[in-house]
Amino acid sequence: MSHHHDHALKIADLTVSYARIPALHHISFEVRCGQCVALLGPNGAGKTTLLKTLAGLVNRESGTIHFHGREVKGATPDIAYLPQRGQIDWDFPTTVRGLVEMGRYLRLGWYRTYGADDDRAVNLAIEAMDLGALQGRQISALSGGQQQRAFLARALAQEAHVLLLDEPFTGLDKPNQDNLKATLRKLRAQGKLLLVSHHDLPSVAEIFDRVLLLNGELIAAGPTAENFTDENIRRTYETSVFSGV
Repeated sequence: MSHHHDHALKIADLTVSYARIPALHHISFEVRCGQCVALLGPNGAGKTTLLKTLAGLVNRESGTIHFHGREVKGATPDIAYLPQRGQIDWDFPTTVRGLVEMGRYLRLGWYRTYGADDDRAVNLAIEAMDLGALQGRQISALSGGQQQRAFLARALAQEAHVLLLDEPFTGLDKPNQDNLKATLRKLRAQGKLLLVSHHDLPSVAEIFDRVLLLNGELIAAGPTAENFTDENIRRTYETSVFSGV
């Protein structure tokens, strides 16, 4: 598998508003494939908005997003968004394999039909996430950790380079959290860029090599050792820059 450490995701002067109230204000940063980045900030800081904007699910008011030298104007198969588990309709009638196959349709677009290569990619993704024995199971019957792995498998089948995870550790017990940490390490070693919104501050240094501290605007960004400081944490979790957001 080729490494994609030269692949940079560059965000410049990104502003996103809801009903003319800024949710994200002039955000600029650069992250690269082969990094595991924590997105930190209080509730209402704009973390989910940032992830959804990068995934092309929310329109931006201004600013640019570039990946690997090309401007990203909307949804792209290179970027996969994994929503919070509470946002997903788990009663949707599909199996684990059916969910993972959806990742291929994002890659295929409307023009190509699903073929042997797609089947291979789905098989590899299911194997990578250790879901072989569960692939025929309805997603509603999965545990929290299995649900998380099924969505990661969908992103792998999509052959996304950038994985945006929205609070993936929420609601997982300790063994499943440990499992997810190991999975994130494995994906980083394969050259994926992982951008993960996260609220458990004590575990940040163990899991993430870089941090983005956000509260409406970007407070700090860069290597965890240099940027995850008491001062930056205090500035991030103080009252919001935008009153009422």
